[in-house]
Amino acid sequence: MFQIRIHGRGGQGVVTAAAVLSIAAFLEDKHAQAFPSFGSERMGAPVVSFCRIDTKEIRLREPIVVPDALIVQDVTLFKAVDVFQGLKDTGYLLVNTNQSFGDLHLDAVVARLPVGHAVTVPATELALKHIGRPVPNAALLGAFAALTGMVRLDSVAKAIREEFPGKIGDANIAAATEAHDAVAARIRTAA
Repeated sequence: MFQIRIHGRGGQGVVTAAAVLSIAAFLEDKHAQAFPSFGSERMGAPVVSFCRIDTKEIRLREPIVVPDALIVQDVTLFKAVDVFQGLKDTGYLLVNTNQSFGDLHLDAVVARLPVGHAVTVPATELALKHIGRPVPNAALLGAFAALTGMVRLDSVAKAIREEFPGKIGDANIAAATEAHDAVAARIRTAA
């Protein structure tokens, strides 16, 4: 089973990201589960959502404490929450930022992960460019597909279209595709 924990702030599409990711997995005939963990449900408050993907039925229902992958939608959370808690040494880290891990003082975290398992992507900038709103979730899902290979970009695009039909869906797919392609190019270069 592959377990993903998504950290962000209210209004950034954290819960929707987990739901769309689970739909993408379903489209690939996998079993998936997505659910949020709410504290205070106000705009800007820290929010966590979870997604599990497996080839067999998933019976677990508790929050993910030992994730295989972390998606961090807002770097300001590093000062407010221990987002890295439980991350496996073989895990993946995807962070929404245009800064480097060195700029974020995360070199020690990245050093314990396998080479190529940690990337940054300017998902908010891509969302503003394509969608016109600072909602980074779709771009991060495209980047996640490139980083982990757990789902394919075309499945992410189909899942986005199910959640957001029409022009909004097209814009989100464009953001996801650009993020996917950027991360895929970085991984090829690092290999």
